Amino acid sequence: MKKLMYVFSLIVLASLILSACGTPPTAAPTEAPIVATEPPAPTEPPAPAWEAPEGALVASFVDTAPTLDGVADEAFWADAEDFVVDVDGGFGGYETKVNIKAVYTADSVYFLVSYADPTESWYRYPWIKQEDGTWKQDKDPDDKGGDNNLNYEDKMAFIWPINNSIEKFETKGCYTACHDGENPDLKPYGNKYTAAEGQLGDIWHWKSVRNLNQIDDQYVDSTPFNADTAKEAGRKSDPKESGGYADNFATMPDPADATKTVADKTMPGFTSPNIDMATGAPGYILDSEKVALTKEDLDALPVGSIIPGIVKSAIVGDRGNISAGWVWADGVWTLEFGRLLDTASEFDVEFTDLAASYYFGVAIFENAQVRHATQTAPSFLVFKPQ
Repeated sequence: MKKLMYVFSLIVLASLILSACGTPPTAAPTEAPIVATEPPAPTEPPAPAWEAPEGALVASFVDTAPTLDGVADEAFWADAEDFVVDVDGGFGGYETKVNIKAVYTADSVYFLVSYADPTESWYRYPWIKQEDGTWKQDKDPDDKGGDNNLNYEDKMAFIWPINNSIEKFETKGCYTACHDGENPDLKPYGNKYTAAEGQLGDIWHWKSVRNLNQIDDQYVDSTPFNADTAKEAGRKSDPKESGGYADNFATMPDPADATKTVADKTMPGFTSPNIDMATGAPGYILDSEKVALTKEDLDALPVGSIIPGIVKSAIVGDRGNISAGWVWADGVWTLEFGRLLDTASEFDVEFTDLAASYYFGVAIFENAQVRHATQTAPSFLVFKPQ
């Protein structure tokens, strides 16, 4: 009995001790230290995608230059954006649509132009042997002065203001330099010159017979017409070192100086093994292939023989800055041409600011010396960023 009481007492004592101690405290959770952070940097909105201005001819960047042969078989020409210019008012009511594409490389700009022309005109007043043995150039009998519309060549022209110097060109185009009706007795189709000194335009004048793998690089200034000193008025050619084209005239001693020669405009001076004397094709003689003709040579040729009226070669110098190639097939002319973006010439438009717009006008001459089909308003070129 005493042992039971003793055990019970120990149990009670142990219970009191545990009750006094309670449940062991648990550790308070620790908070993560506060670390100062920089606010996120504001993000720049994405740059808007480049869009071409409405109505622009767009030149896209390409890595390699096209072969300027008039074939246009490079893939990038198929991908280039189409641009169409309507021209009208040419001789005999000629009108057509001019399709233009443009691309550029790191240093040059190139154009592809095609348009409908029902005839390839290369018969540019050649020499024909007459029944009496003399020679005569076959010209337009209605030409009253620089206005041949019968036996001529096909041509095309672009005009660009140089340094935006031609006032109102952006709205009137090349009409700002046209002066129709001036001195009609001497030049029935008028003259071309700008309104004031310092206004200059760059003319790219392709001549299908007279040019050789180039487009003639010319310009227009404010020179008015003068029958003695400025028959072409403001239209002039860029400087050249050599080459170009010349009339196929014989030579004779200069009546004023027997040590010199002058042109004998009564007969041709050269022929070529590559011309067809029955037709006069191809309408020109290459300077590298020309063969001098003597009076005896000419006398021996049969009546009706036809010899081209032009001898030509490549232009060396500023005037030859624009390289080109062309093909006429199935009633369509196709031309490829290009030049440096910056030619460093005072007579050229310079495409040095690729973010700018460059205004231009287009004219097409269908077998006409001056009576060309034109557009009623100018166009403009832009460069699509790389």
